Amino acid sequence: MTAFSVRPETTRDAVVAALGEKILRASIAFGEVTVHVAEANYHSAALVLRDALGCKFEQLIDLCGVDYSEYPDGTPDGFRFCVVCHLLSVSLNQRLRLKVYATDDLAPMLPSVTDIWSGANWFEREAFDLFGIVFDGHNDLRRILTDYGFVGHPFRKDFPRTGHVEMRYDAELGRIIYEPITIEDRETAPRVIREANYGGLQ
Repeated sequence: MTAFSVRPETTRDAVVAALGEKILRASIAFGEVTVHVAEANYHSAALVLRDALGCKFEQLIDLCGVDYSEYPDGTPDGFRFCVVCHLLSVSLNQRLRLKVYATDDLAPMLPSVTDIWSGANWFEREAFDLFGIVFDGHNDLRRILTDYGFVGHPFRKDFPRTGHVEMRYDAELGRIIYEPITIEDRETAPRVIREANYGGLQ
């Protein structure tokens, strides 16, 4: 077997062996390996995945939040917020998806992995900004996409489509100001209107 044909089963088995009791579930779908770990084991599992001989996931290539509150089947553990990490091993040419659920739906918090993968810095700030997931141990956790006065977290499923406030530049004051919403919510479901003889059909 060459370095360019690592089977997902090989990756899964190596990860399961390395994580041991830290792992909750491991699966393969569409040729991709996904493992779930508990919140309490998230940071230590990430460290093992970076350093263990059969894993060597030196790079975190993505980290994002997910709000499962409107998924019809929910989540296996019943929690709302999830963080998903996509990991890459350059030396072993394998990839892994790592998932962890925050156990507090009202105030989701997970350990930061910036001390393991420095590239997690801006990804964790984005997940905090958009989903309100706090990363304990992050040394600069502040908004990164919305402005500093933004109210709420816009990727949460219960965030209103019109937002909470409007912002505009006030030339007289020389600064940005925030005002109550004046946008009216509207129905965006498409309507289909056709003539009686559309396309020559009777």
